[in-house]
Amino acid sequence: MSALADAAEDYLRLRNSLGHDLAAYHRQLPRFVDYLDATGTPTVTVAAALAWVQGPDVDPNTTVGPRRMTVARGFARYMAGIDAGTEVPPPGLLPNRRRWRPPFIYSPTDIDTLMAGARRLRRPLPAATHETLIGLLAATGMRVGEAIRLDRGDIDWADAVLTIRQSKFGKTRLVPVHASTLTALDRYTRTRDWICPQTTAQSFFVSMAGTRMIYQHVQQTFRRLCDDAGIGTGAEHPPRIHDLRHTFAVRTLLEWYRAGVDVEARMQTLSTYLGHRDPRSTYWYFSAQPELLALAAARLELSREVMGR
Repeated sequence: MSALADAAEDYLRLRNSLGHDLAAYHRQLPRFVDYLDATGTPTVTVAAALAWVQGPDVDPNTTVGPRRMTVARGFARYMAGIDAGTEVPPPGLLPNRRRWRPPFIYSPTDIDTLMAGARRLRRPLPAATHETLIGLLAATGMRVGEAIRLDRGDIDWADAVLTIRQSKFGKTRLVPVHASTLTALDRYTRTRDWICPQTTAQSFFVSMAGTRMIYQHVQQTFRRLCDDAGIGTGAEHPPRIHDLRHTFAVRTLLEWYRAGVDVEARMQTLSTYLGHRDPRSTYWYFSAQPELLALAAARLELSREVMGR
């Protein structure tokens, strides 16, 4: 390990001891240190921080860059007490403008088409992997990172429950799945173990090399499947794989409203299932679908009429 990597570990250990929630730092800081080491930069500089947060893998229309800068700035403040050559990036260097991007809501036909496209991938293992991964995301609303971090021991085959470890907010949660989802996972397991019987990786989804899947590769393949199928053609914003999560939440809420259930009473359950900190994050999905807003407004108006009688 480099001196910077040692310093980063000390920094994270110190902040953890003070009770800070550092899930994002544990993901991003090692990547920043790797970048500094790879470019031969001995400590944090403003130029190096800017180059990292504006790298080719960062979409400028997202909040990834500003979040990365927060991580770099925090580490720089710590390093400034150790290395006089450290430069602390000033606030406002990279505006943290949160842009709301309307999600693309997939139809059931869209999802079937994407899974069929995955089955036609040239090699059997990638075909099975991407088909099953898309189906799992659509059926559970899991985050992509949560799905590719699944280990083989995280699936309880007897009770049909997935264990999601160290998700976005550093929490672990249990995700029950439908029997049909468990059947699809079992089918993938048999295909994977037949093609890669010697792999020692613990990851559930594996690459052709038998290693854990990489998010960028999953994203690129999904983008290609959408383009090949013409899904999202003409849409203001191209569909993303993360939009499968939005689609799951919106479809669940629509089904609840159409069934006449007490949606407000169930919001905490959906929030927990999705891994949100609290239901306020789950209510955000109402803005993603006009039909949801209309149903919610109609339900509110009906309740007012009942109460006014």
